[in-house]
Amino acid sequence: MTYPIRTLHQLRPLLIGLRKKAGLSQASLAAQLGITQQSYAKIEANPTATSFERLYNIVRLLGGELYLTTHGENADVPGKAPAPTVPQPGTPAPPTQTPSNKEIW
Repeated sequence: MTYPIRTLHQLRPLLIGLRKKAGLSQASLAAQLGITQQSYAKIEANPTATSFERLYNIVRLLGGELYLTTHGENADVPGKAPAPTVPQPGTPAPPTQTPSNKEIW
């Protein structure tokens, strides 16, 4: 499943959810990271205060992946439809459909 993060406030519930889905306690995840449970609890309570590298490592340990896309593009994100393509010059436009009563707007 893909979880787009559009605000930093979305990080905390996402990290908690991924950890619980993985069946890990804070202590067991902290041990894998080489930190104390208390240190991990601080990260989970305020993930915006930690480094991107640390967040990346946590997400990877939880079986997740990170994707960075520009707004509106999602062609390479699993579970997302590719962004619409822009026709190249000289390419005929696809046929358009008009309402069944043949009105043209």
